[in-house]
Amino acid sequence: MPRISNKPIQLLKGFKDILPEHQKYWDFFMGKALVLLQSYGYGRIDLPVIEQTNLYLKGTGKHTDIVSKELYNFEDKGGENVTVRPEFTPGICRAYIEHGMLNRPQPVKFYAYGPVFRHDNPQSGRFRQFNQLDLEVIGSENPVVDAELIIIAYRLLESLGLSVEVRLNSIGCPECRPEYITSLKQYLSSGGRKKSLCENCRERYTKNPLRMLDCKNEQCQQVFKEAPQIVDFLCDQCKKNFMEVLEQLDDLGVLYQLDVRLVRGLDYYNGTAFEIYLKQDDLTKSQSALVGGGRYDGLIEILGGRPTPASGFAIGIERLISKMRELKIEPPIHKKPDIFVAQLGSEARKECFRLFERLMSRGFKVAEAFSKDGLKNQLERADSVGAKFSLILGQRELLDKTIIIRDMQSGIQEIINYDKVMDVVSKRLETASSSVKVYIDKDNANKGSDKNEVEISGPSGKDEPIDKNKKPKYKLNPSSDDNERTINRL
Repeated sequence: MPRISNKPIQLLKGFKDILPEHQKYWDFFMGKALVLLQSYGYGRIDLPVIEQTNLYLKGTGKHTDIVSKELYNFEDKGGENVTVRPEFTPGICRAYIEHGMLNRPQPVKFYAYGPVFRHDNPQSGRFRQFNQLDLEVIGSENPVVDAELIIIAYRLLESLGLSVEVRLNSIGCPECRPEYITSLKQYLSSGGRKKSLCENCRERYTKNPLRMLDCKNEQCQQVFKEAPQIVDFLCDQCKKNFMEVLEQLDDLGVLYQLDVRLVRGLDYYNGTAFEIYLKQDDLTKSQSALVGGGRYDGLIEILGGRPTPASGFAIGIERLISKMRELKIEPPIHKKPDIFVAQLGSEARKECFRLFERLMSRGFKVAEAFSKDGLKNQLERADSVGAKFSLILGQRELLDKTIIIRDMQSGIQEIINYDKVMDVVSKRLETASSSVKVYIDKDNANKGSDKNEVEISGPSGKDEPIDKNKKPKYKLNPSSDDNERTINRL
């Protein structure tokens, strides 16, 4: 048992409180997300925060940074080695196998939302406990699943007011990737290039060669500038799948760029891999991606299930909200309360509690400050929350079976019969609502809705006929000369 210290108790390093005034961003994000998730048929799954450590050693990969450097794992009192989850995907795959979901109609679409934990070096936008929205589609090898996931993430960020672009690549499959890794190692071994790599890349050379391509060290980036590209080694099936994803994105007007050095930091990925960035972000920074995901067709089998294709992505919510606040994107203000209930005296407070409950049960939006005694303080609170009317009950009103209704805008007060308070409140609110005049610009009435509305049907929002002869307008990465030849290789 550790000794009790007299030092002030504070937050642990790398952890963060989410205060009430910041919750509006979280509510805004999840509100927008749920609209898309319900439309696309995703069901929520809640998983334990603690799992067997072996799940992540097998699933996430023992040579990944997450497992080798960042796991919160310990031996519990029963002697079992357990880990606080660092990501959602292995746990969802474990649940899919354990509950026999292979027997359900395929694919099965999941979303999960909650905290994950990584013992990382805390810095801007990176915490040891942070929250993710995670989407997984298990049971389909159709490339349209990859495109759907990218589109959902893209539309979600758009609906939050962010201007973003997708960067994607194909990292091949177990059949074609080994040949590429051999060629990459040969390139690095010749001309003394391997000696120029940073310490991390030299370690990855043996354990996880593809991760070398993702290194943000400037010297390493220069070394890999002339390195072989994986698109030259893709098998026919990987090429076909990747091209289908690009065509789907092109048809729906999703902005993307090919990035032949994009790889994901987890061992289980294959085929299409993608990340989503703010357009104005510095893409050389390692922590600038808002979304990351891709296909992982071998993970279910690795964890003991039958071979089952799957694809998914995760959004880091703290980083996303940080960007929204940085860009001064404010969530819409929630509807203000209709009625504020104020009281004077202990007996009046008891009756106001009952009145408050009655008003809520009738569907009114109500506010209160029962812990305050003075009427002035309560009316200041009513004004600050934007209540339209206040109901004031004191000892005299309690005896007379009356109550005061105050118009918070004009300050006019009126004494009414307490038994008729519900009817009076309804009529006053109806009158207040009907006094608001709405002017419609007839010229613009039919031009469409708010610019932040998510357009699912296509870039124009219309059901346009599909032109099978139309060539996709591939948007190549302008920062790399090699990318001009990427599509021709595919």
